[in-house]
Order: sequence, then structure tokens, then C-alpha cells
Amino acid sequence: MGVVALVPAAGRGERLGYGMPKALVPVAGVPLLVRAVRGLFESGCVRHVVIAAPPSDVDVVNTVTAPLAPAGGAVHVVPGGAERSDSVRSALVHALRAIPGTTVVLVHDAARAFTPPEVVRAVVEAVRAGNPAVVPVLPVVDTVKEVDAGGLVVATPDRSALRVVQTPQGFDARVLLRAHEAASSATDDAGLVERLGVKVATVPGHQDAMKITTPFDLAVAEALLAGGGA
Repeated sequence: MGVVALVPAAGRGERLGYGMPKALVPVAGVPLLVRAVRGLFESGCVRHVVIAAPPSDVDVVNTVTAPLAPAGGAVHVVPGGAERSDSVRSALVHALRAIPGTTVVLVHDAARAFTPPEVVRAVVEAVRAGNPAVVPVLPVVDTVKEVDAGGLVVATPDRSALRVVQTPQGFDARVLLRAHEAASSATDDAGLVERLGVKVATVPGHQDAMKITTPFDLAVAEALLAGGGA
């Protein structure tokens, strides 16, 4: 089975306040996108990565990521869309058209730049075992409240049945294509697949796969790297 990773990286990252695409924001001097793509290749089961970049930064993204590809592999950079789902769809269509033998696709957030390679491998292995959709998850450690429009608590879900979802999310390529053809927008690709009635399996995630979204997250990542973590 041919495994291709899709990285939607067209977001502007206003919350980080860097004045540049979020994926190109550096952590300890290395862009988030570079760290994320490097981790995908280091898993040993990904040989092609398709990045959906801001249309104005396709050449820049290609320059910083192309050297990361292993022998026999490649990084493909395509223009992304206005929404995350548009970028995933563009990357997926490119993979199915330009990379022969694509049967398993991963969708990975550049903001989860420190996802360990073993998590990538676990997702791929679970898809190869016959699961059409797989997501890495962690248990919810905080109490969660459901509130109404006025902010009043209406329920306290049992957190033992709740999970926090990370990336990469893995799919049978045709199932993911069908899910994107059936829906216009989503922030979670597994959610699109669920709408088709397809079961989504889980594998253990990892605390290092934190999502870097705010300046605080960035500071935490810098501190972890300085201390030898992540």
C-alpha cells in the first residue's frame, strides 16, 4: 500500500502574531512545517508528502521542504484554499492523480510539529490492518461541561468516554475522497468520514503531539526544546 501524507498548511496563523504563514513560524530556528514533514519521513512509512501552501508562498515552502524527502520520495507543494478542508481536498486530488499507488493517506497538521514517528507508524499500521479511518487520541484529563447559549451548564459528560484527537489521521484514500466529495467544509477529516457512516478506529496518541496555536504554545515548545524535551 502506498502511503502519502497530506499537510494543509495554508493558514495565516494570526493568533501566533508572526506576520507570516503559521506553518513557517520557527521554533528554535526551524519552521513548524519542516519539523512536521521531517517527522513524517522519519516514521519510515511515508515517502511522499503533499503540502497545501498559501498560494503566494508555494515557492518558499517548496524551497524549505524539498530537501527533506528521502531517496525515492518527494515533497509536492500545491496551492491551498481559503478553508482547511479546501486545502486537504486539493492535496488529496493531487496525490491520487500524481502519485501512483496511493492507497493510504494521512492528514497531518503542521502545528503538531513534534508528533513522534511512532505515532505515525501506529496510524499507518492500523489502516493497513483494515480500518478505513484511524485517529490518534489521548484521554481527557479535565472535567468537561456542556453549556447552553447563555453560558449556563446543562450537562457534565462522563470524561471516561471522551478523547482528545490528534494528527496524523489516517484513511483509506478512496474513503477520504468520498467524504470530501459529500461535504463542503470541516475542521476534522475523521468527522467527515463519520458522516458517511464509516467507523473510525483509534490508536494511542502522545503528549508531544501538542498543537501549537498561540504564543504561549510556542513558548512551551521553545522551553521543551531548550530542556531536551519534545
